[in-house]
Amino acid sequence: MTLKLAPFKWLKKNNVPVQRNENNFIVNLQKEMNRIFDEFYGMDTDYPLAMGESFGEVNPKMDMTENDQNLLVTLELPGLTEADINVSLNEDLLTVSGEKKIEKEETIKGWYRMERTYGNFTRNIPLPSGIDTNRCEAVFKSGILTITMPKSADHQKNIKKIPIKGA
Repeated sequence: MTLKLAPFKWLKKNNVPVQRNENNFIVNLQKEMNRIFDEFYGMDTDYPLAMGESFGEVNPKMDMTENDQNLLVTLELPGLTEADINVSLNEDLLTVSGEKKIEKEETIKGWYRMERTYGNFTRNIPLPSGIDTNRCEAVFKSGILTITMPKSADHQKNIKKIPIKGA
């Protein structure tokens, strides 16, 4: 970019204090780099992905909490139904997978912009020991999947409180 920093009265073109030379190699290189990054991160109208999402990737948000009786896993899965989700438990690994499908839509005037993400997802969640796998249950309501995994009775008995002494 070529800048002409001179008092206003010295400039001859429209009294503009700063001029840019659009044919400058560095300016054109910067514009091209900006375009490439905008396309990659989905900031261009031709690439409608939200920031932080990859092509065709759905990554549901998840919370995991624990109390004395249960381990709770909650996932946000908006736009899905129970039929779109698979939940499986294999020893110490909980797997939640599914697919968010594209709905067919017609466009008018040949212009269309999609900002929602569609595709497959899989979340593998390692679990601590002591989960009673026979009593686990999953509930899906209003786009929220809640998986309740009770702790085994043996595990609850073996918890020992350790007192802390001051120095």
